Amino acid sequence: MNDPHSRPPILDMTPEGEFREAPRPSWLDRVLARTGGIAILVLAATLGLVLVAVAILFISLLIPVAIGAGLIAAISIWWRRRRMRQAGIQPASIFVVRR
Repeated sequence: MNDPHSRPPILDMTPEGEFREAPRPSWLDRVLARTGGIAILVLAATLGLVLVAVAILFISLLIPVAIGAGLIAAISIWWRRRRMRQAGIQPASIFVVRR
């Protein structure tokens, strides 16, 4: 460790305590930076797919509710038109307009 032929590192610093130039990154730093960037891209793609899957799940849960509401509305309209015909009133339109 105390080899008389080895030179100590030279620190080129400003009076404020900052380095004059950034240290050169090693090969490991470059590999880790690229790997980290790829990992972030994979994470973003995975989160996008999870969001799409959750959206599809919620839509698939809402489809039976929409079908049920449509059936209830159709039965209600059918029942009202039937009652109007029994009362002797000919229903002209399905939609009710109130003024």
